[in-house]
Formats: sequence, structure tokens, C-alpha cells
Amino acid sequence: MNWYLKIMQEHYADFNGRARRSEYWYFGLFNVIIVILAVILDNVLGLNFTMSTPDYGYGSTEISLGYGWIYCIAVLIHLVPSLAVSVRRLHDVGKSGFWYFIAFVPLVGGIWLLILACTDSNSGENEYGPNPKGL
Repeated sequence: MNWYLKIMQEHYADFNGRARRSEYWYFGLFNVIIVILAVILDNVLGLNFTMSTPDYGYGSTEISLGYGWIYCIAVLIHLVPSLAVSVRRLHDVGKSGFWYFIAFVPLVGGIWLLILACTDSNSGENEYGPNPKGL
């Protein structure tokens, strides 16, 4: 929880420096928990979006999308810090933040980004700053 609060309060839009694995993964964990709670809250309060199916002579029906405004707000609040901690995590393994765009390569890009996120920090100082484990 401390890592999540630290990112949201101190490093909200900080794309400079390095982020440890624990900082990255704990932020991701609490981000997922908050988004799941937002979806549950949307459904409990009846705020979820619905979509009408076309009428082909059988009558139209309403289909719930499963999320609503609370989910959308939670995702928008976490968008910038998620990108920032991802870029700082890439900096920690010695890669430029532009390596994040490899996620757009189907299948292989996401796997490679996961491998980079799981890789241990570069020991010592690199071009993005000192090793955060030593601080």
C-alpha cells in the first residue's frame, strides 16, 4: 500500500528516474484491486453502461457492459501514473521509456514487456539515475 500511495502522491506524473520491481508490481496490484472495486460499485449502484442490440424482428434487448462511470474515472485517474511507473521500471533495467511501445506488437510485445518488468535492476548507477535499491 505504501508504494501505491507514494506513486499517487509523490510520483504521479514523474517519468524520470528508476522504479524498483516492488514499486511497479505493488502499484499494479492495488491498481487492479481499485478497478475491480469500481466495477463492483458500478454494478451495485446500477451505473453500468448498457448497449441495445439491433431489432431484427425479435425485439431489441439491453446488454450490460459490466462497467460504468466509476470505472471510467478510476481508469483515467490511474492512466498517467501507470505509464510513469512503467517508464521508470524500464529505466531501471537500462531501457528507454520508448520501449513501452513494444507492447503494441501483437503477442510478442506484451511478453517482452513482461520479461523486462520482471528483470532485476541494473546494478549501480545507469544513465537514468542511481539504483533505487541502494537508496
